[in-house]
Amino acid sequence: MEVSGRRGSLAGRDEWGKAEVHLDVPAGEAVWNKGVDVALTTRRVVDAGHFNGVDPAMRKIVSISSASLLLLATFAWPQATKTPVGRLGPSVAAGSQGVVVSGRPAATAAGIKILEQGGNAADAGAATLLALSVTYVGAFCVGGEIPILVYSAGQKDGRKNVKLLEGQGEAPRDPKAIAWYMQHGIPDGDVKAAAVPGAIDAIVTLLKLYGTKSFEEVVQPTLAILDAGGPSWYVDTGSGQKIETGIHWQADMAVTFRKLVESEKSAKGTREQKLQAVSDRFYRGDIADALEAWYIEKGGFLRKADLAAHKTPVVDPLETTYRGYTVYKAGPLTQGPYLSQTLRLLEGFDLKTMGFNSADYIHTVIEAEKLALADRDEYYGDPNFTKVPMQQLLSDRYTEMRRRLIDAKKASLELRPGDPYNMKPTKPPTITGPWHGGTTVMCVTDKFGNVIAATPSGLSSTAGVAGRTGIIHGSRLSSLNTFAGTPDVIEAGKRPRITLSPTLLFHNNEPVMAISVAGGDMQDQAAIQVILNYVEFAMSPEEAFKAPRFSTEHFISSFGQDRARLGSLSVPSTLSEEVQADLRARGHVVTVGREGVGGVALIGIDPKTRQATAVGPAAGKME
Repeated sequence: MEVSGRRGSLAGRDEWGKAEVHLDVPAGEAVWNKGVDVALTTRRVVDAGHFNGVDPAMRKIVSISSASLLLLATFAWPQATKTPVGRLGPSVAAGSQGVVVSGRPAATAAGIKILEQGGNAADAGAATLLALSVTYVGAFCVGGEIPILVYSAGQKDGRKNVKLLEGQGEAPRDPKAIAWYMQHGIPDGDVKAAAVPGAIDAIVTLLKLYGTKSFEEVVQPTLAILDAGGPSWYVDTGSGQKIETGIHWQADMAVTFRKLVESEKSAKGTREQKLQAVSDRFYRGDIADALEAWYIEKGGFLRKADLAAHKTPVVDPLETTYRGYTVYKAGPLTQGPYLSQTLRLLEGFDLKTMGFNSADYIHTVIEAEKLALADRDEYYGDPNFTKVPMQQLLSDRYTEMRRRLIDAKKASLELRPGDPYNMKPTKPPTITGPWHGGTTVMCVTDKFGNVIAATPSGLSSTAGVAGRTGIIHGSRLSSLNTFAGTPDVIEAGKRPRITLSPTLLFHNNEPVMAISVAGGDMQDQAAIQVILNYVEFAMSPEEAFKAPRFSTEHFISSFGQDRARLGSLSVPSTLSEEVQADLRARGHVVTVGREGVGGVALIGIDPKTRQATAVGPAAGKME
C-alpha cells in the first residue's frame, strides 16, 4: 500500500499487519493533525492483503460524495476565498486494485486499509469519511454534512445506477425558533447556526445500500486515531482562530463511536437492521438525549425531535451532457446545477479553438458562469420547500436565449438572473446582498471499478464540543437567509442550499472521472475548469488538476449573503501580461494571485484499462 501527501515523508510499519508504509506528510500543519497524522499514519496503514469474500457482481459501485473530503491537507481557508496550493504539487497514486484520495494522509490510509481488508469503495469511503471527521474538525466533523453521489457498476445501464445521498441536516422544526431567526438573523458560528448533524446517517446509509462491511469494521481506523489522543482545541477554518474546548474531546468521541458499535453488535436481524441501530442510537437514543441537553444549555433551538425526524434521502441526481460526456451533479439543494447550466451555455462556443487560458477563453467561461451563478442565487433551494424550475433552466430554449447575453468583447458588471417561467433572458435580482467556513475532500476506487468522491463539510463552528459526546457541530444554517419569500429563506425543517457539490463524469456509459472540490462558492468554478481541461484540451487527470485556474466573485455569497464583487476576475500569476491587459480592456476587474482556485481532488479512470489515477492532497493505492 502507498499513501502520500504533501511536503515531507515518513516511513513506518502497520501495527495491525506487515505492510511497509511510506507516507508524505504535510510539514508544519496548522491544526491538530500535525501531531496526529505523523504519529498515526505509521500505525493505521493497512495490511498488504487482498479482497476476500466480496462478490463483484453484488457490490460494484462508484460513488461520489459531496461531503468535502477532498480538502487540501495542510490548510484551512474561508469558503469563499481562493485555496492555497502546495508548492511541490499534488499527491498522485495510480493503480487498478483501488485508489483513495482525501484531505488527510491518515484518512486516506483508513480507506486503503478497508480496501485491503476486502471492502469495496463504499466501505472505504465510509472509513475515510469517519477518519476525516476527526482529523480536520474545523472543516468537516461528525456534526457536519455529506452529499454523496453513488454509481453502482453492477448493472449494464449505468445511467440507472447513479444515485444521490442527500446527507444534509435540517433547521429546527419549532416555529418559535424560526420566528427568532427572522427577527434576529442567523448567527455565524454558535450553536444557533447548527443544522441537524447529517454525517452519521449519510455514512450509515452508504454502508446499508452499497457496502459490505459493518460499522464496527469501518470505524476501527478512526478509533485508533482517537485513542492516540490529541489537543483540547481545534482550528475554525473560517476565521483561523483556535477554539479551546477545555476537554480532550478525542476520548469522548471514541466513547460515542464505541456506543454506536455496541448498538450494532447487540441488535438482532440483518446486516442492514444492525446498521440502522447505529443511526437509531445517534438520532433517537441516549446520544440524542445528550445532544439535546447541550442545545438547551447553550441556548440552541435544535431538539431530540429534530434529530429523530432526520433521514438521508436517496434521490436521482441531475444529469446533463456536454460534448458527448454525461455529467452527474447533486440537484438544487446544492449549487451543483450551475455547473450544468454553465456547461450547457459553453457548448455553443468553440473553446478548443480559442485556446487554453486565452483571453477569449477566460472571458467566455467567466461570462457563462456569471449567468449561471445569478440563476443559482435566484432560484436554488431545498426542493422539499421550493419549486425550482430545473427543467426550464436547462432547456434548449432558455440556454440559447441566455447564451446570446454573452458579449464577446465586454464583461458584464451586473447580476442578471433569467426568467425561466416566462422565458425571458433577464429579470431584476431578488437579492443583491446585505459569514464563512470549511470543507474537505475524498475520492475512492476499488478493483471492481467502483469509485467514490466525497466533499464532506462542517462549515466551521465556534460553538465547541457538545458536552461529553465529543461531537462538534457545523454552522450550516448560515447558508439560509431571512429574506421572506426567497427560495433559501429559513423555514421549520428546511435544509440550507449548500455549496458542497461532487461531480461524476461519464463517457459511453462508463465513469471516466470523479471530482470533489473544497472551497465554498469556488467549488464548481474549479470543477468546470477541470472538466474543460479534460474534455476540450485532452489533458490527463494530473494535467487537468495542475493547470492554472481563474475565478470570479460575481455572485451573492452563500455564507451570509455578502454582496457580489461585480466584474471581479482573479487570474493565476502565470497568465501573461498581454492576456491580462486584454481582459482588463473588456471591463474585467482583474486581480492576480499565486493561489489556486478550489481545493480539488479527483480520480481519473481509463475505461479501457481500468487504471485509476488519484490526484489531490493525499492519494493512496492498494497494491
